[in-house]
This record gives sequence, C-alpha cells and structure tokens, in this order.
Amino acid sequence: MNRLLFAVVLGIFLTGCATKYGEMGFSGGVRAEQVTSDIWRVIARGNGYTQSSRVQDFVLLKSAELTLEQGGTHFVIAGSQDQASVGVVTTPGTATVNRIGNTAFVTSTPGYSETVVKPGQDAYVRVIKVAAGQQPPPGAFNAAEIDKIVGGRLRAQQ
Repeated sequence: MNRLLFAVVLGIFLTGCATKYGEMGFSGGVRAEQVTSDIWRVIARGNGYTQSSRVQDFVLLKSAELTLEQGGTHFVIAGSQDQASVGVVTTPGTATVNRIGNTAFVTSTPGYSETVVKPGQDAYVRVIKVAAGQQPPPGAFNAAEIDKIVGGRLRAQQ
C-alpha cells in the first residue's frame, strides 16, 4: 500500500514538473515563426519530465491558434522533424570516514548516471481558408476543432 501511495505522489509531482503550454522559456514551450505568407515553422520543446505526445500537442495547438489568428479555418502539416535531445546527468559518489579509537570506518555511496530525453518537434504548417461547403484538402486539420479538443486538454493541465 505504501508503495502505491508513493508511486501516485511521485507521478503527481513529476507531472507538475512537465513543460507547460506557453511561450518558449527555460524549461521549454512553443513558438511560431512565419516563413512565407501562408507557411509557418512551429517549434516546440519539452524538458526531461515532458512526454513526447505532449510536445506534439503543443505543435497542434499552436498551429490551430495561429491558423485562427490568420483568418484560416484549417492547416496542413507540410513537414515535421523530431528534435529530441538526449543528455546524461551524473551524480558523483560520496565517501565518509569515521574514526573511533584506532579504527576507521568508511561509509560510501556510489554515484550514478541517468539518461535524460528532452522531446522536441519542429513542423512546417500551411494555413488554409476553406469556404463553407467546400471540402478541405486531404490531411487538413480543422483549427477550431483542434483548439477545442487539444486546447481543452492542455489548458486543463495548466
């Protein structure tokens, strides 16, 4: 029972450390850069506590937001690239010597290394305006629907 409680508390704590949706900052985030009149580069990064699916949601939501800001109704992801980075965090070991009389006692703790993956995604997004009654092109995302569904999920996690 104690292990289960510990796992639940640890999960809640680590979820709180995950990158929040918002402008790019020290711990990650998302931003968009205009490339042409209708194409944008969306850049999203997470920290070591962020799941890659969350970063993908950042790309979708930012694409939907900028599509709606530009007066579009749909967007197409023209290309994307994984930009995850991998690093290693190493903690040094320690040794403590205690002397009692003529005897020395050594207590040691070994160091350890841990691999940290920081997810990232770059995508090129084409903003499209589809007139009422017209069919959007194949692979197009409805910006309002993405904003409602993905945006609702990310905003609930803030």
